[in-house]
Amino acid sequence: MNRIRITSIALVSILFFARAAQAAPVCTAQPGALPNPATTPGTKNPNIPIEHIVVIMQENHSFDQYLGKLTLPQFYGSAIDGITDALTYPDEHDKPAAPYHETELCIDDVGHEWDPQHRMWNQGKNDRFLLENGKRAIGYFDHTDLPFYYSLANEFATADRYFCSSLTQTIPNRMYLFAGTSFGHIANDIPKNTSEFAQPTIFDLMTKHGVSWKYYSDNKLIGYTALFQPMLHANIQKMQKISDFEKDLANGTLPQVVFIDSLMENEDEHPNANIQVGQKWVADRVLALLNSSYWKNSVLFFTYDENGGFADHVPPPEACVPDAIPPMLKSNSEPGVFDRLGFRVPFIAVSPYVKRHFVSHVTYDHTSILRFIQTTHNLPALTFRDANADAMLDLFDFKNPRYDLPKLVSANIDSARFCKPPHDSDELTLLKELEKRGLNSLRPPIDKKYP
Repeated sequence: MNRIRITSIALVSILFFARAAQAAPVCTAQPGALPNPATTPGTKNPNIPIEHIVVIMQENHSFDQYLGKLTLPQFYGSAIDGITDALTYPDEHDKPAAPYHETELCIDDVGHEWDPQHRMWNQGKNDRFLLENGKRAIGYFDHTDLPFYYSLANEFATADRYFCSSLTQTIPNRMYLFAGTSFGHIANDIPKNTSEFAQPTIFDLMTKHGVSWKYYSDNKLIGYTALFQPMLHANIQKMQKISDFEKDLANGTLPQVVFIDSLMENEDEHPNANIQVGQKWVADRVLALLNSSYWKNSVLFFTYDENGGFADHVPPPEACVPDAIPPMLKSNSEPGVFDRLGFRVPFIAVSPYVKRHFVSHVTYDHTSILRFIQTTHNLPALTFRDANADAMLDLFDFKNPRYDLPKLVSANIDSARFCKPPHDSDELTLLKELEKRGLNSLRPPIDKKYP
């Protein structure tokens, strides 16, 4: 029988952590629901002293692969549900294989589409990562590879029940971050013309209700806002470069909500990009905020769009079906509906108001970020999924902020291990296709050299 093998020594703690992921979701809140129906939409929540929300989402890594060794005693130890010595996955001979320390910084991509993700989930057994994707699917990185990320997670707040929103690949999960649904999409689909995709987004809500926002990206294709062509072209003045983020921090012009997209291929960490290059890019953005005047009233949420097909031992829990639009399955697709979250992904919250050295065990997904924005600014929910998402308030202690800056480990790029990805990621290839269709050729590319 294929299964994850964990010794009885670890059973008690695993059952404790598992309870948070097994609770059936409550889906009573409706699309359009306001966090505070007694006040006008767009009204700032007086109980949340956060004035600026910054969101950074990178690409294709699981919680266990990136942050699983926060179980080491110098970090969270047994207080976090990560990789332990007892964890194994069955190989093709049904023999136990333990996760191993990956030494390559540029690892090859593995299968992470709807079908392989559902097979790896295997009705909650989470036991087919090796069988689907081979040995590299169960490798992990630690603080020697990703020192800044481990330092950041250790000093601020993290969560061991933050899941991506759907058991599939990048673009549907990005759609959940923007729209609370993938409106049927299970693959990396792109719009055919400037009238697609017209699904309402968090950006439309903020514009309608007077919440200021910007989307910063150095990508020629302006990142994943290209998926929502009507919204993009209606708000093109809000699509700015990374250098504009630095200017807004310096000039006192940072908007209330900020999304920042890294440069695809070089900085986004999508396999087989150099993960230390991506870490350095994230560190530069985080430190820019921490060293600005905005530090005292901001929060930065940092996460990944999906697990990329890499192993994680926690079964994804049930979730609220976002809408009445079924998955766009083919005749030979793995069966499923949008009633379950995807695998866990790394998540860190950075703010003077977050609880220091804290791990949450509450179930979150990408729509929890939407719900935090909505709760802070009293914006209506987009779908059933974000209407019922947890707003992540347990991460915060709003009455006792800590403005002191911890000493964070530098995000150096190891020249002795430096590697450069030899080909385009799937997402970059798809977004280039948008350009061929005459969509979103809005500015020249920004070339960057590393290290």
